[in-house]
Amino acid sequence: MPAKKGQKFKHYGEELKLQAVQMKLDGVSHREIAERLHIHDEGRIKIWMRKYKKLGEFGLLDQRGRRKEYIDSNRYLEKLERENKMLKKCLEIWMQEVQSISMQRSNK
Repeated sequence: MPAKKGQKFKHYGEELKLQAVQMKLDGVSHREIAERLHIHDEGRIKIWMRKYKKLGEFGLLDQRGRRKEYIDSNRYLEKLERENKMLKKCLEIWMQEVQSISMQRSNK
């Protein structure tokens, strides 16, 4: 059902979402979780479970306006680690070249 003009939506914090997911993982039913945690829509728990299985705890964070930051953070970190390895190898090669040139000059 589409949102109505001026309609306000209920927002749930990350801690409550994580608690609901943990309860579901422990075998508690959607209805019980909704009652205990005062969640108005049982289907919301299914959505949180799907996001948790796909992205872990990052899936439960409010991603509006910052989505790439959370999803791509691991990818960005891996890219930086690859760049560091490449730069270290380049530095080793450069140091070897400098040493060989200095050895040649000292032999003359």
